[in-house]
Amino acid sequence: MTKSMIERLTDCYAGAVYDVMREMGFPNCVLPHDIRPLDDTLTLAGPIWTCSGGIDESISNDDSLMSWTGLLSKAPSGSVLVCQPNDSTIAHMGELSAETLKHRGVLGYVVDGGNRDSDFIRKLGWPIHFRYFTPKDVVGKWAVESMGEPIVIGDVEITTGDWILADIDGVVVIPQSMIEAVVDKTEEIMSTESELRTMILGGMDPQEAYKIFRLF
Repeated sequence: MTKSMIERLTDCYAGAVYDVMREMGFPNCVLPHDIRPLDDTLTLAGPIWTCSGGIDESISNDDSLMSWTGLLSKAPSGSVLVCQPNDSTIAHMGELSAETLKHRGVLGYVVDGGNRDSDFIRKLGWPIHFRYFTPKDVVGKWAVESMGEPIVIGDVEITTGDWILADIDGVVVIPQSMIEAVVDKTEEIMSTESELRTMILGGMDPQEAYKIFRLF
């Protein structure tokens, strides 16, 4: 049976995808290195759906939760939710929200912000990448400002429909128009790396191996 694009990208790794993107002239594709996985054994891959928000000190508890649950209800199944919260003080994901999104078929979450209830989410086995831990939540503090609109994290522009691969090494964003070419080339490079590895473990000098494969 033919693998889906999500399965194929999941079988890749961020370093190889970055190498391909660099060779294709798109090196500015990696999110800041302090965005890290909660569980570094999980790989997250899929098409992106974006959101953004911001601190609102005047918002009521009820209005902030209506805003947040509205986001949870609209995040599409089969996507990776990627959030620019424009904040570094509170958590932008927690236990019940993560379980809700997983149940609704959202593949995982990447946020330029905080996380809480982390032990529960780790046991849930739902991949998320985030910047920091805090017990403080969105209630009466934060509201969604956009869904499905372009965002920027670090210096990477991210558009709904782009693709993401996030693993222990970090997060790579792939423009929608490039996904097939990038995955094809990454699979080719990974196959070549396997041949190179076999040669080196068989006793070939590493520089001679590089001359043959022009890869290392």
